[in-house]
Amino acid sequence: MIPTAQRSIETVDLSITFGEGQQRRQVVDNVSFMLAAGESYGLIGESGCGKSTILRALAGLNSNYQGAILFNNQEQHPLRNRAFYRQVQMVFQDPYASLHPRKMVYTTLREPLTLHQLDHHEERISEVLEAVGLSDAFRYRYPHQLSGGQRQRVAIARALIMQPSVLLLDEPTSALDVSVQAGILNLLTRMRKQRQLTYLMVTHDLAVVTHLCQRVAIMHQGKLLEELTAESIRRGEAREAYTQRFLAASEI
Repeated sequence: MIPTAQRSIETVDLSITFGEGQQRRQVVDNVSFMLAAGESYGLIGESGCGKSTILRALAGLNSNYQGAILFNNQEQHPLRNRAFYRQVQMVFQDPYASLHPRKMVYTTLREPLTLHQLDHHEERISEVLEAVGLSDAFRYRYPHQLSGGQRQRVAIARALIMQPSVLLLDEPTSALDVSVQAGILNLLTRMRKQRQLTYLMVTHDLAVVTHLCQRVAIMHQGKLLEELTAESIRRGEAREAYTQRFLAASEI
């Protein structure tokens, strides 16, 4: 059990349904977990298990849920306030879709600073570009002028420029070529250590989750089946039959 003072993100009996009447479908079913500040935690499972739906609810992109979501021991209203987004940012799966195609990198990075009334825009933009491994010249490029890996680095920079304490990562490498995935994972690992960030990542890739995460929750059909450490996954240890089959079918 994580001491109360050290908790960062927590869900309590989180449930989410889509549709009405005969079309009603339970997508997330009474899911509870908690992350310590500075921890990297993964939600893993096959497509449709509810993991990305949980992430969207945590980010405030889906306000139609039951149960509770807590941040720093404070229950969050389904419609988040501005202070929440100073501390919690999200990196999406497809960087090309998440970046405005007609806005230069400079504009993309400057917008959140303006929205939250932060100062020293030029210095902050230069610093965050350098932090994600891009030169200052990239501020004048458009998304179509960047490679997939460079676009995802810009997306990460946009999340980091607010100096948050938590990043929500929605399969941040799955839309990238295998050749650039390792670079993004190494960047995320370095940023977490340097900035003492808390990560919650969803993925279906065991190799990715064991590289980045300390603890992993296995999901199936909207339920959280069990939690394992990354080391337990590498050793193939699991209590639930579904988890055993999932691990056996995956190569790490």
